[in-house]
Amino acid sequence: MNTGFDFDGLNLNQVVDDETEFIPLLTSEDEDVMNAEKMPDILAILPLRNTVLFPGVVIPITVSRDKSIKLIKEAFKGDKTIGVLAQKNDKVEEPSVDDLNRVGTVAHIIRMFQMPDGNTTAIIRGKKKFEIKELIETEPYLKASIVPFEEIKPAKGDKEFDALVSSAKDMALQIIKLSPQIPSEAGFAIKNIGSPSFMVNFISSNMSLPVVDKQKILEVASLKERVSLLLNYLTKEEQMLELKNQIQSKVKNDIDRQQREYFLHQQMKTIQEELGENGNEQQIDEMHKRAKEKKWSKEVAQTFNKEMVKLERMNPNAAEYSVQTNYLELLLDLPWDVYSKDKFDLKKASKILDRDHYGLEKVKERILEHLAVLKLKGNMKAPILCLYGPPGVGKTSLGKSIAEALGRKYVRMSLGGLKDESEIRGHRKTYIGAMPGRVLQNIKKSGTSNPVFILDEIDKVGSDYHGDPSSALLEVLDPEQNSTFYDNYVELDYDLSKVMFIATANSLSTIQSALRDRMEIIEVSGYTVEEKIEIAKQHLMPKQLEEHGVKAKQLVLTDRLIEHIIENYTRESGVRGLEKLIARIVRYAAKSIAMKDKYKSNPEISDLTKILGPSHEKDKYQGNDVAGVVTGLAWTPVGGDILFIETSLSRGNGKLTLTGNLGDVMKESATLAFEYLRSHCSLLGLDPKLFDQWNVHIHVPEGATPKDGPSAGIAMLTAVASAFTQRKVKKEIAMTGEITLRGRVLAVGGIKEKILAAKRAGIKEIILCKENQKDVEEIKADYLKGLKFHYVEKMIDVVKIALLDEKVKDAINLKVVKRK
Repeated sequence: MNTGFDFDGLNLNQVVDDETEFIPLLTSEDEDVMNAEKMPDILAILPLRNTVLFPGVVIPITVSRDKSIKLIKEAFKGDKTIGVLAQKNDKVEEPSVDDLNRVGTVAHIIRMFQMPDGNTTAIIRGKKKFEIKELIETEPYLKASIVPFEEIKPAKGDKEFDALVSSAKDMALQIIKLSPQIPSEAGFAIKNIGSPSFMVNFISSNMSLPVVDKQKILEVASLKERVSLLLNYLTKEEQMLELKNQIQSKVKNDIDRQQREYFLHQQMKTIQEELGENGNEQQIDEMHKRAKEKKWSKEVAQTFNKEMVKLERMNPNAAEYSVQTNYLELLLDLPWDVYSKDKFDLKKASKILDRDHYGLEKVKERILEHLAVLKLKGNMKAPILCLYGPPGVGKTSLGKSIAEALGRKYVRMSLGGLKDESEIRGHRKTYIGAMPGRVLQNIKKSGTSNPVFILDEIDKVGSDYHGDPSSALLEVLDPEQNSTFYDNYVELDYDLSKVMFIATANSLSTIQSALRDRMEIIEVSGYTVEEKIEIAKQHLMPKQLEEHGVKAKQLVLTDRLIEHIIENYTRESGVRGLEKLIARIVRYAAKSIAMKDKYKSNPEISDLTKILGPSHEKDKYQGNDVAGVVTGLAWTPVGGDILFIETSLSRGNGKLTLTGNLGDVMKESATLAFEYLRSHCSLLGLDPKLFDQWNVHIHVPEGATPKDGPSAGIAMLTAVASAFTQRKVKKEIAMTGEITLRGRVLAVGGIKEKILAAKRAGIKEIILCKENQKDVEEIKADYLKGLKFHYVEKMIDVVKIALLDEKVKDAINLKVVKRK
């Protein structure tokens, strides 16, 4: 069944029941009779959830609450009169008088139906408005005493009122016309309404307004003001519909235009296919114009023209057309013979390098040497440098500084995990998706043929069935070959000789020997504590303050505090971990500033536990209270470190046992040390028979960590000698060096990292090979303060320097045991 016209197009203004009886519109005479009826003093109150009943309007309602069903049934048996109030909140299941609006409508129940789902549907007509005075009963349903809600009608002949009513009627008809969902019969219903007040109530009831707005209209006492308020809502609704129709019309026009263009393009393609013509003349003309501006060699020009002829003959719909277009676009995009002008202000270049990086003197000196030669000669093949060192020492960031100092473009290519040779040499352009190698892609991106090109993590290049990228890099990094670098996609020689390649690596052992031979290795060793303090003050702290929005005066870290962080919270040669810790301190300050909490802008060492947590146990010298314990120096990918070698003896038959997750080289060093002492026991005053009656157990702690390398040779020799002679090793002494069966000590690498590790651990004396003296002399004297060096050539000299002369009182008494 339908009731009233609705702005959402739901119904008409007449209700029909199951017997097809019509309930007609309210006439002026019906309204006069209804107004003359006396309103009862007490009414049963029916709460409505989602609607507002207006006088004279007929609406269907469905009731499901027990109280409401009981009320409807009893009222329908009686005088069929009830009071209807709209709920303030439709989610309240059992509304009280406070949950209902104060103004409602007296309603007459016209029909009542029992629905199949158990709910009751009633058709009611509003009569007169009332205002609730007092709640009388709550059971079995709400009852309240009411008073009439007096309406203020305009004076007869009020032209303004007549104009408002006419405008409201016209606007309602216009809205019906604009909205295709509303049936035209709704306009017919509005035209036949004679009473102005009923017309306002009718339109208000059927508008798609929220219950709150409808209740506002109901509560307006003045009919003139009510018409004015309704006109305001109608105006908004009309504007919304007009805008909606405009948008729909525009979208429809756009879709129609797109469809028309699509069909025209399809027809044009079909015609071109039939005629064999190419419809991409504009793109081809553009390529020819760009080609005329290029300064490329005769060979490149010939190749381009030849490939352009192929493109012009191709069907644009062919799969090969896009491959050919991409190839020609690449030839046009590559910077053939385009070079940026180098800056030769060596003093400015030196300032830039000093500004961005503290220390690293050898690297800076090498860059300035290159600039000087380039300035004098005017042209030279660019060197291939390899910056080698532990993580976090600034190898990659050096590239940006070098590019700025030279005035060149900067590009970076990460080689970590690269396994496909095509990533370097490119793919052959025989299939869709082929592309040039990453070397030429980065050259294209830089826009010049002489950028500073960083090959990051060159030691982490892999290889598999796709090929060997490290071998492909040989042509890129060979100064004698890279002037004619051949890319499989371009199929033309490209000159890379002016590119300044700078490779970075953490370890040289994994770099192919032929590739390592083509590069100039520059070691970027770890920083000392003093260097780290300066780097933190000049670079890390300002960077983190800026990134976290903290002002310099809001957080100040003293040198002593930074030194404490370095020594107690970091275990690295670089400064990456230090930067993370400084960032945590800055974030702590930023949080305190944002939350307006109290904090120390100048934190002390005692505050670090709260901010950073407890410090870790750093590698400190643990003392040699027992014979057979020696401190060695080792190199790791993250810098230098100290290790302890422990030796113990037990009665046996001269068996040598090694534990501590040692590699093959380290095991061989232990065997060498043991056999050397066995054959040269007279130098230490030992009886040869001791080596057949005592088992030797050599252990290197932290067995979960793999250890290998020849550097621990002299430390193992000293540990075995200390155990057999029962002479303790001198305090605060460490050593590193390789040993031979002839009794010589050989040089080892990573000297600076090992010395820095020794200083961090509190070592005072270091034993090194004589050949390593030159490595120590290259280190700044300031970094060597407090250290004493012993340079040896023979293995027996190590034992003489390291072992104390006096015997330990509580040592076990080693002696030759006579066997039966």
